[in-house]
Amino acid sequence: MNGMVECSVCHSKLVSPTSKTVSKAYDRHRSKISSKYKALNVLLVVGDCVLVGLQPILVFMSKVDGSFKFSPISVNFLTEVTKVIFAIVMLLLQARRQKVGEKPLLSFSTFIQAARSNALLAVPAFLYAINNYLKFIMQLYFNPATVKMLSNLKVLVIAVLLKIIMRRRFSIIQWEALALLLIGISVNQLRSLPEGTTAFGLPVATGAYIYTLIFVTVPSMASVYNEYALKSQFETSIYLQNLFLYGYGAIFNFLGILVTVIFKGPSSFNILEGHSKATIFLICNNAAQGILSSFFFKYADAILKKYSSTVATIFTGIASAALFGHTLTINFVLGISIVFISMHQFFSPLSKVKDEPQNGTMEMMDVHNNHRSKDTSFINIAAGANEDASHHVGSDEREPLLPT
Repeated sequence: MNGMVECSVCHSKLVSPTSKTVSKAYDRHRSKISSKYKALNVLLVVGDCVLVGLQPILVFMSKVDGSFKFSPISVNFLTEVTKVIFAIVMLLLQARRQKVGEKPLLSFSTFIQAARSNALLAVPAFLYAINNYLKFIMQLYFNPATVKMLSNLKVLVIAVLLKIIMRRRFSIIQWEALALLLIGISVNQLRSLPEGTTAFGLPVATGAYIYTLIFVTVPSMASVYNEYALKSQFETSIYLQNLFLYGYGAIFNFLGILVTVIFKGPSSFNILEGHSKATIFLICNNAAQGILSSFFFKYADAILKKYSSTVATIFTGIASAALFGHTLTINFVLGISIVFISMHQFFSPLSKVKDEPQNGTMEMMDVHNNHRSKDTSFINIAAGANEDASHHVGSDEREPLLPT
């Protein structure tokens, strides 16, 4: 409407902001996140380190004679079912604590409206279904510590996608930090590829690089689209959003099981075949990791999620050496050191993006409302950043939490 947008909170009309306005408001909001949410971020990082660090070890323990006796798709399907059950239980508990006058969470109209608004969650659910299968394939090429280091390559792809899709700005220092991250991963990867050939007749190095490319790209797209979808419908209960996300994931994995049945016969339909105690722990770990990730994407952001996963590399490497006899080489130690330098540099206050002066109508609006913009900036990054940085939101109105 002639460059005008409507505020999702008070429905007033605003001039559509420029990319610089969006980025400036985003950085200004990040500096004002309360200590409460900073503490939440710390808990998310600690939990993520433990769960992500255990995941490749449990996958390795699930292998028998270098291969899996169960269908990886069945593990992914059971993981999604577990997460669906958790989302339903939490949704019921949340509904019981609702106050009188609040919109009921369990009404049919609320469910249908939320399902339509969160239809975009089907995209990351499909991408996650592919990625979860690739996690098992990668274990056939690399040891657990190496798989964890390879997954850190996703940070660069995520950063590019965040810049394109969500208008996220990064300073030169932060891009340099990402470059250091890649160097750290490369140092660790020196001479880590095994020799031989794959089942497809390709050299292991070739097959490993192909899988690595897919392994890095697919989940990166899933993470960004997941964050976009969760934040664009911020007022929707996270447990209701998780119900949709995990429901879509269960459907896609079940379709994968049906495809397996078509090619391998009805005997492969037994989703419990070949499972052990290790796979049960793996399913529980994967479910907990997926649930924690949804909180990352809605209340923090994908960059913090992936950087926190790099911390788990130390745990994975040490546990892998202690349990399976894998050697912690000098390359691994140097690589980890560079990765942590990169983390410190990326999140350092010195790397913060500098505010730039704005031009035109948006600049005049910002000057006119400067006394309000200092403490009432509002912007919905995930929905396309369609609110002005100087727009006033009352203290009694709900303000979406942006990535920190």
